[in-house]
Amino acid sequence: MEIDINALPPAEQYKLLSSTVVPRPIALVTTFSDEFGDNAAPYSFFNCMGENPPVMVLGLETKRHNQALKDTTINIRDNGQFVIHLVDEPMAQAMNICAIDFPSNISEVEQAGLTLTASRLVRPKRIVEAPVAFECEKIALLQIGPTRNIAIGKVVRMHVRDGLLDPVTNYINPELYRPVGRMFGKLYTRTRDHFEMVVPSFEDWEREHMK
Repeated sequence: MEIDINALPPAEQYKLLSSTVVPRPIALVTTFSDEFGDNAAPYSFFNCMGENPPVMVLGLETKRHNQALKDTTINIRDNGQFVIHLVDEPMAQAMNICAIDFPSNISEVEQAGLTLTASRLVRPKRIVEAPVAFECEKIALLQIGPTRNIAIGKVVRMHVRDGLLDPVTNYINPELYRPVGRMFGKLYTRTRDHFEMVVPSFEDWEREHMK
């Protein structure tokens, strides 16, 4: 089956993209507004995109009912700083509450029962309950369409919950981390089922297949 995706309405393009590029990590993003204070909202069009410098990318959609910019986009545009939190199983319900379209003067973090604390290098606060948090400074905010912006941020500080990080390997312990991922629509997934694959060298692969 071949699909001319650019000929479809934006809502149908979204369905195809969001239901095939799965699972996606979830960024619970905190920002700060001089007028309204702290804001938090989740985004699953998100990933890390490089190191040296460490870079995070967010896909920021406008509000669907009126195409206005969301508070997160406005705050990143105006203040240039944000904090990305990864979401684990205990935080999933709180993350979902932060997705509610609250008025700008109502704190999503308070309604979700989460706790804010001062970040080290950026003005937006970070969420204490998050297993991992990245303090970010804006590299660029790109408008790629009438309803979508992409925020590119440089990580300037990272926070990891005590006990998650192996100090020898610098890998996170996946058995203790337990992040959740976004599928599509109302579907999410746990990430407890792990398996290992080793990429062989060409010489080992050739030796095996030339038998």
